[in-house]
Amino acid sequence: MNRIFSSDAPRRRRVRSFSTRAAYAAAAFCALSLGVDDFAGTSFFVGEGSAHARESSLSVATPFEVGESASGNYLAAIVAGAERDTLAASTFFREALRSDPRNRELTERAFVAALANGNMQEAFALAARVATFDKNNGLANLTLGVEAIKTKKFAKARAVLAKGGLDRKHDVTSTLLTAWAYAGAGETKQALATADKLKEDAFAVFRDYHAALIADAAKNGDKAEATKRFKSAYGSERNTLRLVDAYGRFLVSRGSREEARRVYRSFDDLAPRHPIVTAAIADIDTGKPLIPFVRDADAGAAEVLYGLGAIGGRQGDELASLIYLRLSLFLAPNNALATITLADIYERMKQEEIAIDLYDSVPKDSPLRVNADVQAALLLETLGKTKEATDHLQSVIAENPKDQEALTALGNIQRSRKLFADSVTTYTKVLDLQPQTDKSQWLLYYYRGIANERRKNWPTAESDLKKALELYPDQPLVLNYLGYSWVDQGVNLDEAFKMLRRAVDLRARDGYVVDSLGWAYYRLGRYDEAVRELEKAVDLKPSDPVINDHLGDAYWRVNRKLEARFQWNHARDMSPDPDDLPKILEKIDKGLSDPSPIASDQTKKKNGG
Repeated sequence: MNRIFSSDAPRRRRVRSFSTRAAYAAAAFCALSLGVDDFAGTSFFVGEGSAHARESSLSVATPFEVGESASGNYLAAIVAGAERDTLAASTFFREALRSDPRNRELTERAFVAALANGNMQEAFALAARVATFDKNNGLANLTLGVEAIKTKKFAKARAVLAKGGLDRKHDVTSTLLTAWAYAGAGETKQALATADKLKEDAFAVFRDYHAALIADAAKNGDKAEATKRFKSAYGSERNTLRLVDAYGRFLVSRGSREEARRVYRSFDDLAPRHPIVTAAIADIDTGKPLIPFVRDADAGAAEVLYGLGAIGGRQGDELASLIYLRLSLFLAPNNALATITLADIYERMKQEEIAIDLYDSVPKDSPLRVNADVQAALLLETLGKTKEATDHLQSVIAENPKDQEALTALGNIQRSRKLFADSVTTYTKVLDLQPQTDKSQWLLYYYRGIANERRKNWPTAESDLKKALELYPDQPLVLNYLGYSWVDQGVNLDEAFKMLRRAVDLRARDGYVVDSLGWAYYRLGRYDEAVRELEKAVDLKPSDPVINDHLGDAYWRVNRKLEARFQWNHARDMSPDPDDLPKILEKIDKGLSDPSPIASDQTKKKNGG
């Protein structure tokens, strides 16, 4: 449950978050058909609506006004979609359609926009209109099928879902939703038979998981079938949180609390301290019940859509994910994992304001609420709302003084603000809460090592970085940081270069890591090799001012002075760190002076000549 980080090289400091990522996927699920045909021809992004009741108010959205011109509203919708301003896209398409209600293309675009925006009643009405002129429209039929399940019209749900492609061999969505429509009507045997139409091995875990849920949720409960199916699914895939949680809850309901504890503990060994797992183990230990999260057709169908939405988001298909997750949350609005997954997608789409609203809608009693609050605080920091970010995070810590993720996030914010002494204290608090040493602690030692290096306490920083490497040998970020730091100081050069080359081998597509190797060559006066690596780094991260600045320096040293000034001008125009800008401007004006001392004979001596 952690987020992916980019490299923190000594001259490049950026806040890196460490957070829960709600995910529901196993390797076997990756081959699922996500109904791509249902979204064909839709090339805009649309967004946040009113599907969530607010627990508090962190809203930072900027209001906007619609125009009076139909063409103006249509163009505004297109622009909003291109900018991934999802709320605006939905609103402007709605206004454009009012001026031309018979326009089929506009009706379909407004429908998709309303659906992805979470404006469900509007989406259902528009889906019905789309279906009148395009009876086989997969997305319209999917939407109408979900509406029918919600209103307990299960026969109607099956009929419209069949139009959307039930007969297609690989249509997982329609097949499983139809199975749940049978389950909702009390036809458990037919529901299981429908799920079993998914014969391919790639669908086996997904099929058995939902068959288990269907059998368990049946009116009289076919516990033997549910047990068989859960064992099959869990036996094939033990690393999927949602499956683990469902199986654990099923075992508790059957009185097998010790077996449930083993299931959760096994997952905790793989991904320590996940809040859902931690809460479940605590409830088992105190004898509390664990309620199954799928008890009817609504929740079962929602589970299908949530799983597909989570997978699509990780594969980069944001529009499909938004639609699946909105439909899922319509059926099961209290699914905190679905809400956080949706917020995560908006965050990756750079729609931070919408993401904050979604994080703020996670129920207060959810084990994921603290994580949601932490993510909201980090996004407030990203938006430059530093006071709001600090106040929000401090309130979370006041209520949860031992929450390690909240404290880690505070340390990251302090480090990003160059409050290095404060961040060291905060990271130390987190480590003190973890008396047992485990591999996951490498990240805290890495963060604390960075902060100590920046506050000029190199012996302690070096110790932290070595500890991080001891816990996680071959960790490319640590190899990169420690190796670069040694080169920068002119010590341990042979080992440092081995580390930097190994880091590049492990993360050859990471421009920051490649830059570190190139800059190390530069610092040693090996300018031709520096140019080679730094050109690769710029190709990988063309908009980074530090890398462009480095390449300019290397070009100057190999007498490519026109290209050097070109790169420095690039760096100047890329909003560099305020401390770096005067140096860049001076180089543009005067060029570089003599090489730094590290490239002298002293360096060669330290490197063994």
